[in-house]
Amino acid sequence: MTDAENPLLGEPTCGSLLQKLQEIWDEVGESDEERDKMLLQIEQECLDVYKRKVELAAKSRALLLQTLSDAKLELSTLVSALGDRSSVGIPEKASETIKKQLAAIAPALEQLWKQKEERVKEFSDVQFQIQKICGEIAGNASEQMDAPAVDESDLSLKKLDEYQVKLKELQKEKSDRLRKVLELVSTVHDLCAVLGMDFFSTVTEVHPSLDDSTGVQSKSISNDTLSRLVKTVSVLREDKKKRLHKLQELATQLIDLWNLMDTPEEERRLFDHVTCNISASVDEVSVSDALALELIEQAEVEVERLDKLKSSRMKEIAFKRQVELEEIFASAHIEIDPEAAREKIMALIDSGNVEPTELLADMDNQIAKAKEEALSRKDILDRVEKWMSACEEESWLEDYNRDENRYNASRGAHLNLKRAEKVRILVNKIPGMVDTLVAKTQAWEEDHGISFTYDGVPLLAMLDEYAMLRQEREEEKRRLRGQKKLGEQQNTDQEAVFGSRPSPARPSGPKKVVAPRANGGANGTPSRRLSLNTNQNGSRSAAKDGKRDSVKLAGPANYIGISKEDAASHVSETDTSPASP
Repeated sequence: MTDAENPLLGEPTCGSLLQKLQEIWDEVGESDEERDKMLLQIEQECLDVYKRKVELAAKSRALLLQTLSDAKLELSTLVSALGDRSSVGIPEKASETIKKQLAAIAPALEQLWKQKEERVKEFSDVQFQIQKICGEIAGNASEQMDAPAVDESDLSLKKLDEYQVKLKELQKEKSDRLRKVLELVSTVHDLCAVLGMDFFSTVTEVHPSLDDSTGVQSKSISNDTLSRLVKTVSVLREDKKKRLHKLQELATQLIDLWNLMDTPEEERRLFDHVTCNISASVDEVSVSDALALELIEQAEVEVERLDKLKSSRMKEIAFKRQVELEEIFASAHIEIDPEAAREKIMALIDSGNVEPTELLADMDNQIAKAKEEALSRKDILDRVEKWMSACEEESWLEDYNRDENRYNASRGAHLNLKRAEKVRILVNKIPGMVDTLVAKTQAWEEDHGISFTYDGVPLLAMLDEYAMLRQEREEEKRRLRGQKKLGEQQNTDQEAVFGSRPSPARPSGPKKVVAPRANGGANGTPSRRLSLNTNQNGSRSAAKDGKRDSVKLAGPANYIGISKEDAASHVSETDTSPASP
């Protein structure tokens, strides 16, 4: 055995062992056949060993190839799922040995596995947030949610971006919903404040999370919550609208009753919080408790109290309106029968057949019409007053001219002289005043279809009477002047300097104090005391119409200055039935 050892390796080899076997066979004396048989057996055994080794090697190679194939497939799958081939170093050459190829693929696979884990976590986080927001919108945010299943077949950045875009959209929708929820909650708060309702119980009835004690992000934003909030706001607004309408009706009734009964301002101020919103719109009412039920009930009680008090004060109020109506007619010189009107008011109130408000409304309507009629008569009445005032001045001038001592150097004589000069100018304007007054009166009667009366007497008839009396007075003065010229030629120069002489029909006497007359008095200033030759409708006779048209009212003559006996010859008995205004 020692000889058979390899001198280089120090171990036996196949050749050395075969040589050793030859030596043994030689010593033993084995036959060639036996020797061939044993060699053949040894060769067969060696072949079997080689076969087994080759098979084992083939199996190992197949396993390596399968591993390499699996690695390549997994690498391709990961690259496809992640969608980013450039992010890892992937071997491109396949000419290397199997083990080298596996060694090259291993780092890439490890990197891809790590990247996949990170990507799966990102997908899971995004999908969980999406699932959470969707749950909040659906209204099941309080339920326990499982982690979302991530589709590992597509973990690309593009897919991740899609989820992130969807998440942003949901986050924006959540923000919008949250803002809308807060706005609706604020609206509910304001409405509850105006209506005097409990905000906490109202809003928590919609959803418990809407209480002020909870955080903003914890409030419910579900479709159901939004729908119920919108419905609650709608109900509260409708309630606010109804209460405001009710309160405005009560405020209107209060003001009407106050005006009806002349309620003092101090008592009215107690209900300023009721009447301040009488013309406000629904959106303008924002003061706390402005539409509370207690306030409406308080207004209803006050309206009921005033309504009961109204009946007892109705007569007093109605008579006050009647006095106002009578004053308007009196200022407009329109004659009415106040006693009959008061008896009618008393009868209506006592009968109960008319509502007090209707009665007062009717009287207010009468007052409005009376004011309108008085306004339409104002221009003519002002001219009548100026005409009567001018006639009074004319009467004074007539008395002044009859005073023989008017030029004496007495105290105040120069003042009377100046006044006389002014009155003469005014008297010369009287015919123009009358003409204008006649024209305006005729125009008024044509517009209104009735006769214009002054204290029950037709004004045109008064003017006709004045024109006739003035014409007669002119004729009388011309006759007196003729007599004076025949009897007093010696005083012609003095008359030319100082004016007309004292009338011979009036004896001279002691000095007379001249003073203005208040209303014409007994001298016949135009008034309702004039008797008129008119029919029952106040129309003038055709003769008077013709006479007025033919009369030219010129000259300063005055019919007022004639004696009572002369005036009586021209004035007939006064008509006892005054014409209606």
